[in-house]
Amino acid sequence: MDSHFQSVFEAEFSYVCRSLRRCGIPDRDVEDLAHDVFLAAHLRFGEFDRARAIKPWLFGIVFRVASHHRRRPGYRREELGNEPVDPSDAAPLADERVEMSQKRALVLEALEALDLDRRAVLILHDLDELPMREIAESLGIPMFTAYSRLRAARTQFTDAARRIQLRRGER
Repeated sequence: MDSHFQSVFEAEFSYVCRSLRRCGIPDRDVEDLAHDVFLAAHLRFGEFDRARAIKPWLFGIVFRVASHHRRRPGYRREELGNEPVDPSDAAPLADERVEMSQKRALVLEALEALDLDRRAVLILHDLDELPMREIAESLGIPMFTAYSRLRAARTQFTDAARRIQLRRGER
């Protein structure tokens, strides 16, 4: 493995794992699929234009790997938001950690309500803060389609988050 790719792997491994989770991949599969992402990236690394940002290019691979994985027979969605909270943790920030965990679970569950095409655009634009041009290029879609997916994804995400909060008895 060349040293440039090795440095990309080391610098972006956590980003790839986080992106896979955001695409709805259960924690139990994230590390294996992250390695699949980097294997595909390594095979195509010669095609990568080093003048461009690496994250959108990697996310395009993440998107395809996640999409393929979710279509596999036997794929089952992992329930989100059931992360155990250690009651013996009496640190002053325990309440804040619980609240952050609940918010994270809400976001992941609301993202799960979106189809993967829309979710990808929302993640790249609103969470990763990438420009729409890079998003469209990395996903191989026209700009108009990217904007249309973002608008629809935001609406669906908001609606899903509200439904989840109502179901949980939250405001």
